[in-house]
Amino acid sequence: MIKMIATDLDGTLVKESSPEITQEQAELFRALADRGVVVTVASGRQYGSVRKVFAPVDRPLCYIAENGAHILKGGQTIHQVAIPRNYVEAIMEDLRRYYPMDAHVCASTTKGCFVESKNEDFIRLLREGYRNDVTVVDDILAEPLEIVKIAVYKKGSIREVGEREMIPKWKDLVKATMGGEDWVDFMDASVDKGNGLMFLTKHLGISPEEVVAFGDNGNDIGLMQAAGESFAVGNAVESVKRAAKYVCPPYWENGVAGVLRRLLENDLKI
Repeated sequence: MIKMIATDLDGTLVKESSPEITQEQAELFRALADRGVVVTVASGRQYGSVRKVFAPVDRPLCYIAENGAHILKGGQTIHQVAIPRNYVEAIMEDLRRYYPMDAHVCASTTKGCFVESKNEDFIRLLREGYRNDVTVVDDILAEPLEIVKIAVYKKGSIREVGEREMIPKWKDLVKATMGGEDWVDFMDASVDKGNGLMFLTKHLGISPEEVVAFGDNGNDIGLMQAAGESFAVGNAVESVKRAAKYVCPPYWENGVAGVLRRLLENDLKI
């Protein structure tokens, strides 16, 4: 019997950077919570963003935010992992080299995100698309911040330069992964959605066999591996499909909702 749902958001439930889930999705998550299932959002987004996106569910939820660097239960932080300051400084200096190619950096803390870009479209995307809590500063490194994630964004796609240059350069020092087509994420080496899920299930006394997970991108592979039951959406990258136990229809066909509906109809069994 399934006791926890752990789902990614962007590219899995909704289109990248969508400000809300659908009414049907909210109703299904509400019904699962009312049946005693722990609904968990496992996202690369910050807590402030996913909390607003899932507000229509109107039930206590768990959050594996910032790819697992910030974990919350009932609105309270139960685990967080910051990037060592020397790596923060080195990564920031490196990513600034990409500013001429219209790339923008966002530094996440448990209290919101900080950007030094003055690009209005980027700031609007963070505030109105992702619904992040955003502070614009002149220099991120000049701020006394405990940073849990650094993310670099390029509209359209950053995958080519991300997979060719950024990830290979940093992957042996920190966790570096695609966070969607337009983002590359950097966290402490121990941070992973799968590690976050294992921490949360142990904290709640739930076994991996009682968890079903959903994802689409490279930062969801650990999530697929840590859950007893796992679904890659049809639009997922091939590495996620290989890591998952099953494949369901893509987000634009509401594939996750179909699985959740069957789960409710089948007495919480896959």
